Amino acid sequence: MAGYWDGPEGEQCPQRTWLTTRVGAAAGLLGSAYRIILLRPGSALAALQMAASDTVTMATLGAVFGLTTCLSAQVREEPESPLDYFIGGCATGAVLGARAHSYMTGTIACLGFGTTAALMKIGNKEGWRLTGPPKL
Repeated sequence: MAGYWDGPEGEQCPQRTWLTTRVGAAAGLLGSAYRIILLRPGSALAALQMAASDTVTMATLGAVFGLTTCLSAQVREEPESPLDYFIGGCATGAVLGARAHSYMTGTIACLGFGTTAALMKIGNKEGWRLTGPPKL
């Protein structure tokens, strides 16, 4: 996600939202490819519907995350706060729960996505690394 972390939070909301939407769509395409291979739909039309549904859902989740995070940073006037990312992740989880027609799914996804997003922000601020040699 080169370019997403460039510049202060709460600025360039359309560009950040477009970037997260594209990342979500790419993840949806990848996930739907695996789903089609593993579940083997009955026809090509069913496979196309499955791929379109998954891709649109993931792109929507990416857009909700990007827009909510950016607007939260603008409204709260704290551009480097991990709480903005928790709010964005929670909103994304709520949309996923609405898509699934399940309060429980929305609640768990809200907490899971929000916590993960906040940890990503904290890790980015503090220079955490998942791969590669350790910094000394």
